[in-house]
Amino acid sequence: MRYDGITAASLGFRACHVCGLVSRPGDDPAKIHCPRCTARLHSRKPHGTEQCWALLITAYILYLPANMMTIMETGSLVSYRQDTILSGVVHLWQNGSMGIAVIVFVASIMVPLFKLIALTYLLISVQKRSKDHPAERTRLYRLVELVGRWSMLDIYVVTLLAALVQMQSLATVKAGPGAIAFGAVVVLTMFAAMRFDPRLIWDPFQKES
Repeated sequence: MRYDGITAASLGFRACHVCGLVSRPGDDPAKIHCPRCTARLHSRKPHGTEQCWALLITAYILYLPANMMTIMETGSLVSYRQDTILSGVVHLWQNGSMGIAVIVFVASIMVPLFKLIALTYLLISVQKRSKDHPAERTRLYRLVELVGRWSMLDIYVVTLLAALVQMQSLATVKAGPGAIAFGAVVVLTMFAAMRFDPRLIWDPFQKES
């Protein structure tokens, strides 16, 4: 299937990243601003690919300690335990909370990993100027944005447990160092998705003038 044709970019139009207005800026580089909100206009996000790679690589580095380090510490007069994300999932499963265990596993382990792999694939494909399955890659990017909001579920669980358990005088719950790494991974992948420009997927189909 061919996607060649006239595009707004080929006609000199640019969309404002702030207010969304599509306009045709003048030839003077000093006057390439949105006529409505005065933000500077760019045909593509400047240095978006490089910044996305930097954020993504940092997230890869932190993904391992986020899953290996303690994310939650619970203690009482008779017991004390430290849990990583995976050991917490196992503990929930063994104690009959199978639904919560599955939700935490998917949201805290599978979703961040999916985002990392998907963004890596998208970046490699646009840098190779691939013409394979552009519509599917665009939908993949939208899916990455959609599922990203669920990545913080594990942090919410830790916070909720801490608030509930600390109401009791003989028990405490607090977040471990793994929570910091995990939160950093979530934030980094969110910013990486924001810096990726999905319009690059369609650039190889533009007719050269």
